[in-house]
Amino acid sequence: MNARSDISMKTDEVLRVELEVFRREHADLDQAIAALQERSTADQLTLQRLKKQKLRLKDKIAQIEDRLLPDIIA
Repeated sequence: MNARSDISMKTDEVLRVELEVFRREHADLDQAIAALQERSTADQLTLQRLKKQKLRLKDKIAQIEDRLLPDIIA
């Protein structure tokens, strides 16, 4: 089952809760990445993994926002 069909099976209330959780995780990853980049001995592989995880979360957030806030044709 892909992420799109998984989202379509959930209620708006569940999606709103997930959206907040994903946003919080995204912000936490952002802080962790910034902290690692400040260190001169930052592990590049770890940074790369965190950035990919952050991008996946961003995609999930966008999918949920699209579901909750459909485009309005003017």
